[in-house]
Amino acid sequence: MEIRDYLNILRKRGWIIIVLALLAAGAAFAISQIQTPAYKAKATVSVVPARPDWGLGNTAKDLLRNFAVNIKTHKTARQVIDAAQLDMSTYDLLSKVEVNPVGDQFLIEISAEDQEPAVAVNIAMAFANQFVSERNAYYQQQDKADRIEVKLVDDLIDAPLFKPKPLLNAVAGLVLGALLGLLLVFGLEWLEADILRTPASVERTLGLPVVGAIPVDSGAPARSSKRSVKPAGAPSTVQP
Repeated sequence: MEIRDYLNILRKRGWIIIVLALLAAGAAFAISQIQTPAYKAKATVSVVPARPDWGLGNTAKDLLRNFAVNIKTHKTARQVIDAAQLDMSTYDLLSKVEVNPVGDQFLIEISAEDQEPAVAVNIAMAFANQFVSERNAYYQQQDKADRIEVKLVDDLIDAPLFKPKPLLNAVAGLVLGALLGLLLVFGLEWLEADILRTPASVERTLGLPVVGAIPVDSGAPARSSKRSVKPAGAPSTVQP
């Protein structure tokens, strides 16, 4: 198919793409409006070797993954629940928390999600403080040259809205609806691909020139005639 054929398809059935895109965007926006909002807070912990040593630095990077695993445990969760006075089980608490090591920056990011922004901040900071206290107590027993400094990057964090995001969801729905509409349009065209509608399509498909076409009498009335049609040669009846 040529570009002109695609343009003709879009001109003929483009309304399908527009309608589906608008419906999908509207549905995504409406669903976002009725969802329960959730807020996410992130506390960042710095884990830096006490001296600029290549071997100690690599050791610290390797330890970040181990630290992340040990932070998100039921043992730590129980300590956080007691310290922050949270009314929830360790399973509920851990389901709200994510821990991600950032090796190239010697950081550990502790994120907490909750329907209340203050609770999300409280959980994230409680996990971070618990980890910092535990690590610092351990490294106080080590030689100063071999210690790893663990501290909060910032003790003041916020909890912006994490979900839902109506405008972003509406844009995503718009794009998805447009893609579905495009697939539907070309699917309909594929189903009608064997129908030859124009002289050009006949010549292109059959490889034969079109020498004539029967015109459509658009001015003829659509209603059927009430007069009876008689066979040729039958005598006509004339009434006085």
